[in-house]
Amino acid sequence: MRTRLFIITLMVLLLMVSCKKERMKIPFQENKYTHIYSPKVDIFPGPSTSELKAGVFYTDWVPNDHTFVKAKDGKWHLFGITHPLTSTQNVHEGEFMAFHAISKAEDPHSDFIDLPKVLTPDQREGERLELYAPYIIQKDGLYYMIYSPEPMRFAISRDLKNWKPQGVLFREEKGARDPNLFFYNGKYYMIYCTEKSIGMRTSIDLINWSSSQIIFTAYDFEPESPTMVMKDGAFYLFVCGWNGVWDKKEVQGAYQHRTYVYFSRRVNEFQRAVPITILNAHAPEIFQVDEQWYISSAEWPNRGVSIDKLNWK
Repeated sequence: MRTRLFIITLMVLLLMVSCKKERMKIPFQENKYTHIYSPKVDIFPGPSTSELKAGVFYTDWVPNDHTFVKAKDGKWHLFGITHPLTSTQNVHEGEFMAFHAISKAEDPHSDFIDLPKVLTPDQREGERLELYAPYIIQKDGLYYMIYSPEPMRFAISRDLKNWKPQGVLFREEKGARDPNLFFYNGKYYMIYCTEKSIGMRTSIDLINWSSSQIIFTAYDFEPESPTMVMKDGAFYLFVCGWNGVWDKKEVQGAYQHRTYVYFSRRVNEFQRAVPITILNAHAPEIFQVDEQWYISSAEWPNRGVSIDKLNWK
């Protein structure tokens, strides 16, 4: 017991020293979520699964990992995993396409209206059926959508409505899923989940990627939906965690809504980091509008996608 107390005390002291030296900020949310998107009734395009039938209307659809993109006209576009509601035994069944929604106004707080789903299996001939965690980044007038699971694949679009698959970006020996990208110091950085770790690769053109480097390993939970942001010259890694326990009181499909936040001065060094806070969000995206930061959450606290203000102290 004394040894454990000593270790915890030492970790807290190191964190305090780091906070003072690096001017670390702690993100905190208002916990006043605005519900912005609910999937509408739609036909499941197939192919059929044990619980879902192709060509059948389903009233209750489940979104999950998602991404926000601001178009040239100022409207916000929202893309993400979706499938009709299934049992907890087959919670990922039918995740074969991405939903697409657009904001009514030039404000992410406005309601989002469903548009036709994109990258359905018949639009991705030759690829594996599953489409997980799309992330979109713009380059040279084109939108690049990176998606998983293994292998990491991508599609391009000029208008965010019509997407053309481009094939495989890279393969990961231990599997890769849930990509997140950002641009820093003349390079594109991609982070993603691989088993119990977060991997990182870099690129200068979004096509050719470096070898993988493990930047974070989780020991107490399964990492999901990583996001990294840079603020005041430092890096903050947001990782959603899953400890294998279902809570039937929560919205079904929400998995868990604990998001751990880690701090580092260097973009690729989080192995020794300890959480600086825990936020209430599942599969969050962290984005900024003018001076205000936001955090999103899928399936918690509502069916669909909600956003909350994120501040720093």
